[in-house]
Amino acid sequence: MSRTVPAALLTALAQPEVQPFYAVELLFDSGAVRLWTGYGDRTINSQTYVAAGTLLNIQGLGEVADLSAKSITISLSGVAASLVSLALQEPYQRRKVRVYFGAVDVAEVVEVFSGQLNTMSIEDSGDTSTIAVVVDSKLVELERASNRRYTSENQKSRFAGDTFFDYVSAIQDAEIVWGRKSA
Repeated sequence: MSRTVPAALLTALAQPEVQPFYAVELLFDSGAVRLWTGYGDRTINSQTYVAAGTLLNIQGLGEVADLSAKSITISLSGVAASLVSLALQEPYQRRKVRVYFGAVDVAEVVEVFSGQLNTMSIEDSGDTSTIAVVVDSKLVELERASNRRYTSENQKSRFAGDTFFDYVSAIQDAEIVWGRKSA
């Protein structure tokens, strides 16, 4: 995926010592969850990201040259048991997720992945738990079968008052004369 990396971030990455980080933004109905792999709160794109340190893990990030569909797994360990019930009640499928990469000394970041939440798994081990979510890239949506039917009823369920498909049944057996005079 081609992207523009800010000049300040490129300069920081060329230094002998670099402190990189990832930041994750999960957009739920009840509000956004923003975490980053450092310590203390951090402001990114005018939003506050809460520190998760080493408790936040991202697997599967990789750059590809083709248009293949990718998925990543984001896991948060050490979650209090009280937050697990909140995670179970929140509708999560197809919620937007963005992953950013940056350096601690630089204010600018670059988006390295975006997609939608697909599945969530929770491992409970008494006092704390681990929540892992699988995030699919936007290209995964192209591989899914469409449940849409090209009927008048389906079209009206999506766009009330649309009459586009009302006339399909009337013309399906119609004989169309093309290139010659009709008899």
